Amino acid sequence: MGKLRFCLIAALLTFPTMGGPAVAQTMQQQIASCENYSNAFAPDQQIAGCTVLIKSGHETERSLTFDYHSRGNAYRAKGDRDHAIADYTEVLRLDPKSTLAYYQRGDTYADKGDFDRAIADYNEAIRLDRKYGEAYNNRGIAYKAKGDLDHAIADYAEAIRLDPKYVEAYKNRGVAYADKGDYDRAIADYTEAIRLDPSNSDCYNERGNAYRAKGDYDRAIADYTEAIQLFPDLAAALYGRGMAKLKSGNISAGNADITAAKAIDPNIDRAYAGRGYGGT
Repeated sequence: MGKLRFCLIAALLTFPTMGGPAVAQTMQQQIASCENYSNAFAPDQQIAGCTVLIKSGHETERSLTFDYHSRGNAYRAKGDRDHAIADYTEVLRLDPKSTLAYYQRGDTYADKGDFDRAIADYNEAIRLDRKYGEAYNNRGIAYKAKGDLDHAIADYAEAIRLDPKYVEAYKNRGVAYADKGDYDRAIADYTEAIRLDPSNSDCYNERGNAYRAKGDYDRAIADYTEAIQLFPDLAAALYGRGMAKLKSGNISAGNADITAAKAIDPNIDRAYAGRGYGGT
């Protein structure tokens, strides 16, 4: 049962109004749903179980910290960010040194588009744990969302220093370099990410974008094709390959790819333009 709260169950059984052994099973299920180690319970079940435990009056401070954290995760899983933030905040009231709670609250603020608060929470997570690579990476994402590419690149670089096999950080740094127009460095980062994870379709797609931006359409088409082979419904790669084919003079094949991309994602042209790759 994870935290082994047998004493809690026994205490509840002493309450004559609670209905005897049948309630003990219910409480065991509530504990199991809150802990939810095997993801056997839906978020609403997890929230219900944790709420019962929080309100029971029998939890230790340490157990309450777990309950709020678990319920916060469940709220976030169902997209209820405000309740998730409230629960992570309660975790931090009970345990001000919880790096994970700062990190996850930061992620939730980022989900809401509140990047300043996200950065503040990642700062605290990093202050508590200077080797928290994921916090550096996600703080980099928040800086990039604010348009601060230099701080983003510095954070991705630190994440990579801490973990030289951090594929996402290489990809994210590549995207930041590409947004700065430094396509050679972007390609180098995507290439390293692909070396570490040859099945990463996003990295092939991003490297294709960089090659296309440099006017190297043959390499761009090859990378987009590899991305599509790995993930046939990757609309961004189909659209990018179509644009590269148009540029290289293969009009009918280019239009066919663009049509296929729009069938998957009707707004793909806007997304592409937002990254600076729109148009011909």
